[in-house]
Amino acid sequence: MPDVSNRSWGAEPRHSSNDEDSLHELEGPLTSEPPHPINWNLLTAEEAETEWVELNRWVNWLRRTYGLPASVIPPFWHRHPELVWELSALHLHWLCAYDPEQHGSAPFGWHRDFADARQRLHDWVATSGTRLDRDRPTRQTAWPGEPPTSTVEDAVITDRDEDFVRFVLDDVSLRRVAEAEFSSA
Repeated sequence: MPDVSNRSWGAEPRHSSNDEDSLHELEGPLTSEPPHPINWNLLTAEEAETEWVELNRWVNWLRRTYGLPASVIPPFWHRHPELVWELSALHLHWLCAYDPEQHGSAPFGWHRDFADARQRLHDWVATSGTRLDRDRPTRQTAWPGEPPTSTVEDAVITDRDEDFVRFVLDDVSLRRVAEAEFSSA
């Protein structure tokens, strides 16, 4: 497992309202690949680690730049697949809209789509039940013939950044185990 203790996860809080500081949050992508859709189900451990860090950095920039409340982007967005998929798609759209090779009006299209995405994000947050100060797994509805779903408990959010790092390390570890099992089969 890579040493992540000194790695910049893009999760450090920025307390400056200086526009220049906000711009520096997105400097230096972790990968030099051109933007491409992310299928979170198919990423290797190494790819997932890179994508998590990139998405987290961008989401932090997005929420600060646009002053988005927790009802649109909550602290534990990473624990809710419906939010991860939506934010990942929005990030890809942003990368493509602001690509230097893109047509000059592409950012207007991104902002139009961003308005739609904000409403969907708000709806996902309301459905999931995650909040600024607490979180719970998104409730699942058991269909006829399925076992009943387990009780869902709220958890108090004490340190969002610590939780994000732990979440990513756990995700990467699970992917490594699956890769090892696949390789040995």
